Amino acid sequence: MQPSAILESALYVTDLGAAETFYAEVLGLQKIAAVKDRHVFFKCGSGVLLLFNAEATRQPPAPDARLPVPPHGTSGQGHLCFAATAAEIDAWKALLEARNIAVEADFRWSSGGRSIYFRDPSGNSLEFAEPKIWNL
Repeated sequence: MQPSAILESALYVTDLGAAETFYAEVLGLQKIAAVKDRHVFFKCGSGVLLLFNAEATRQPPAPDARLPVPPHGTSGQGHLCFAATAAEIDAWKALLEARNIAVEADFRWSSGGRSIYFRDPSGNSLEFAEPKIWNL
């Protein structure tokens, strides 16, 4: 057996409010859940992007917790890549530059696909790429 898809992807952020604003207003993602000072979740295509305050998720759940999710979290910058067509990458690059968000790299892979890289307010490395970079 093997998993059929990735349902959730998580990034850990240092400023949950700034992250919520960035992912909603810059990237246009739809917020689907939030718990103040702990997390904010966004719908992204057929999956979910989870943004966590790492310090809050390292705490074990209370013995009577409704959702006994085990502690998790990380420190440092993470990475996430969003799928995009060539035309969408051009449009994303223009939008990012119009908002004074630096595009750190813009290049073509040996497979022929293109990627652009930029950062969220917590320094996480974000990418828009054509799926063909993985021959998908």
